[in-house]
Amino acid sequence: MLPLNQQVLRTDLAGMPLEWVDYRTAARLYFLGQVAYSCGDPLFLLRGGINAATQIQSRLLIHSIIATVGLHRSLNKLQSDDYVPPLSNRTLFQRDDHMCMYCGQRFSPRLLSRDHVRPSSKGGEDHWNNLVTACIRCNNYKAGRSPEDAGMELLAVPFTPTHAEYVYLMGRNVLADQMEFLRAHFPRCSPLLRRLGRESRP
Repeated sequence: MLPLNQQVLRTDLAGMPLEWVDYRTAARLYFLGQVAYSCGDPLFLLRGGINAATQIQSRLLIHSIIATVGLHRSLNKLQSDDYVPPLSNRTLFQRDDHMCMYCGQRFSPRLLSRDHVRPSSKGGEDHWNNLVTACIRCNNYKAGRSPEDAGMELLAVPFTPTHAEYVYLMGRNVLADQMEFLRAHFPRCSPLLRRLGRESRP
């Protein structure tokens, strides 16, 4: 049995990933008639009251992916070339697989920091394309210098995630069927797609 904090992937009617919701929100969407269809594996079986006439207890089966109707944020905006998802340390570290982009070691979040490739003191922006994950030691050593000036090699080029990639980065304990669904929405050249492909190999 999956824990009740397991997330459900919510999409629009066309299957565009929108967000993660908990089982309570998913149940409310079912109740309001906003779930057009569901796919993926069954996650939760919720039992409700007993019908006085039929003596049958109501049951609601919630799947790992639900497609919903109704008002969503503009999909044109989410799919546009200038779309930039919100930036946080959590999603940045997840994008870089909790790896320091200078020494190549993986660390727990408390030992990681965000590093401006072009230092903010030299006009570097707080933007996905100018930020990488760095361990505290490497970040302190680099200080206000560029990687070249500090004699450090950047192991990967920073990139701005698409909305589908951002939804993945926001996920906790992404299930195999949810991962397969999300990967189908990643760009072909996605660095995440390449990394996840390596991780899935035996």
